[in-house]
Formats: sequence, structure tokens, C-alpha cells
Amino acid sequence: MFWEKDIETMEISELRELQLDRLRTTLIRANATPYYSQLFKKISFDPTEVRTLDDIQEIPFTSKNELREHYPYGFLAVPRDEIVRMHSSSGTTGRPIVVFHTIHDIENWANLVARSMYMAGARRSDVFQNTMGYGLFTGGLGFHYGAEKIGMMVIPSGPGNSQRQIALMREFDTTAVHILPSYALHLLDVFKELSLDPKKDVKLRMVFIGAEPHSEEMRKKIENSYDIDAFNSYGLSEMNGPGVAFECPFKNGLHVWEDSFLFEIIDPQTMKPMPDGEEGEIVFTTLNREGMPFIRYRTRDLAYIYPDPCPCGRTHRRISRIKGRDDDMLIIKGVNMFPMQIETVLMKFPEIGTNYQIILETKEHMDELTVEVEILSSADDMRIYEQLRRHIAEAIRDEVLITPRINLVQHGTIKRVEGKAVRVIDNRDKS
Repeated sequence: MFWEKDIETMEISELRELQLDRLRTTLIRANATPYYSQLFKKISFDPTEVRTLDDIQEIPFTSKNELREHYPYGFLAVPRDEIVRMHSSSGTTGRPIVVFHTIHDIENWANLVARSMYMAGARRSDVFQNTMGYGLFTGGLGFHYGAEKIGMMVIPSGPGNSQRQIALMREFDTTAVHILPSYALHLLDVFKELSLDPKKDVKLRMVFIGAEPHSEEMRKKIENSYDIDAFNSYGLSEMNGPGVAFECPFKNGLHVWEDSFLFEIIDPQTMKPMPDGEEGEIVFTTLNREGMPFIRYRTRDLAYIYPDPCPCGRTHRRISRIKGRDDDMLIIKGVNMFPMQIETVLMKFPEIGTNYQIILETKEHMDELTVEVEILSSADDMRIYEQLRRHIAEAIRDEVLITPRINLVQHGTIKRVEGKAVRVIDNRDKS
């Protein structure tokens, strides 16, 4: 059993007192880091004088730029011989971001993931198959340790080798899986190739999806195709990895574990706080980390806070599904849009498959939006294709205010990957 009732249903006033106590400790700990000690001195901030949670607003935001500029040890709060683990971002856009953990940090992280999985319904009797990567990426190890905390049998299958994934599910009666949403849909094709029915030939009852943005429509497609429950999870390496926020069985927002994270929603342009119910950028402060505390870290992830309490009885506030990152936003012909808006539209058409790409090009000095999507079956009458193409284009135009060109291609045409799906190809002239 991993139901931490005293923490999860704590009275709001008591939870805020716990946050304040842990915030004071965190700020004193941060003052031992090269970066924050210099920052606090520069702004004349005394961490021992903090009286309320709002006092944190005296401190400037921390961003990825600061982490990269002070790579690798500028945010380290303890001697290096107390560090037992390092995780890192891919560094594909520049110098990677590294995060260090003490034994306490790893233990707390495992507890948070276990609490999250148990809340969703995972139990000791489950067989858990982890299809995520192991290594510098935090997702695989985070769920692995959380599942072991609950007491589940863990199959650390890692990513790829789809036929082997299905064989493991069948041979060991896998009941729970951690998986990319796009890969969960890709596996449906493999089930079909093997003449297997994912509803009947495996014993899956739940999946944990995350690590890439996905729409509610994609979640429903996964649930309906496998006849399972799919739970949305949220995390980022800078805050540990998975286990920052998670859905309960009501699936109406993700509970942020406020005993470990203080969070704000801000307008990414004005930096002012947003009221509950209005979308903005999530900002986190760690409250229970020893090795590498972060103060007011800008995630770039966009969401809003649900203003009403959750029927499950947990008092930790909920955030909405992540819409995307504000730096993922596409500007086309002066119009702002997010790739997930297009996915939401596409998933409503039963005639098309789950694989698609958004292609941006420059034609005669103007941006052109093309959506390439696979159809599930062929038709002899071209009028059927034209009608479907027109309906998709109209639905996308109604959502994003831009009329795209729609390319309908045969199933299996768009290249599949066993990692994160490549949804946007931006070939626009950058000159």
C-alpha cells in the first residue's frame, strides 16, 4: 500500500505551513550554491527573513539559460561526494542541463512516483512493463523505482523492439505499462501485423503516458483501442522527472504534489501571476531537494490551475493537461498556434490513422501550412478523398484560423519512430 493519506488530504492551511517551513529550508540550502548565493547578495535577499510564501516573489526567475551558463556545478548545494546520481537533458539545442541528486533526493523522487501510480490505481499485484529509456533520461528510472516502491514486478524492457514488447506482455501477463502516447498507437499496427487483438490477447488494464504533448482525443483513442485506462503524467528533469503531477482516477487535471513543489502560473510576457482558471506558464520551486534546489524555475510549459476541489478528496491543487511549451508555439502568417490544436482536430476523424506530420514551408515569401495524415482505408471514388480533405481543412481552419493544405497518404507512408514522434517539420526560409 502506498496511500499517503495524511499528506495527500492535508488541510490547506496545514499544507501551506508545511510549504513555508520547507521553503525556508530550501532557500537557506540554495544560499550555499554558487549561483543563488551570488544572486541573493546582489538583490539583498536574506533567506532567513522569509515570513510568507509570497516573499519568494522578491527573487528573480531561474531559466534554462542560467543552468547552461553555470554548467555543471553552479547550482550544486552540497559537496560533490554527497551526490549519487546525475541526469541530463539531451543538449540538442546547446549545452545540456544537468541535475544532481543525493540519496535523499532519489528516495523522495521514488516516493512521489509511487504515490502517483498508486493514486491512479496501480497495486502490488500488477506486472509493470517500462518501455521508456534508461540512462540520462529521467522517465525510465523514475517510474522503475516508483513501481518497485509499490512492490510491483517490473519488466525493464526499455524502448523499441515492438514485437518483443508484445511478447513480454503476453508471456508475463503485463497489466500496467509506461509508454509514449505516440508509441502506444504505433504498437496497434504491430498487434495487427501479428494478428493479435490488444483487447483480448494481452492483460493490460492501465497505461501511464507522458514525455510528449498529447491531446485528450489521443488519450481516448489509446483507451478505446486497448480497452484500458490511460493516465496522464507530468514531470521534467529539472524537478526530478516524472512524479511532479499526476492524474487521479477522475482524470480531471493533474494533482501537483505541493509538499515537494511550490508552483505559480504566470503570464509569460508580463511575468505577472495568472488567476486560477487562466492559462499561463508553470513556475516551480523545489521544496524537498538537497542536492540541487531550484527557485522559481520557468518551465515554459503552459497550463492553468483548476479552481474547484477534486472529488477524490486530495487537497493538492490540479493543473490542466499541458497545452505545449510557449517556445513550441508556431507563428504562421501572424497567427499563433500549437501543434496539439491540430492533433485534437485530427483525432476526431475516424477515417484517418494516428500518424501525421505538420509541414511548414515558404512559398512566394509566404508561410504555407501542410498537414500530412494517413488514411485507414483506400477508396476508388476520388470524390470521397476530396470530401474528407475538405472537411479536415475546414475543421483545422475553425480551430487555428488558418486553412491548411491537406495531404492524405496511405497507411504506413509516414515514417515511424520508436521514440518521441516527430510531428513538426519546419522548412521555412529563415533568412
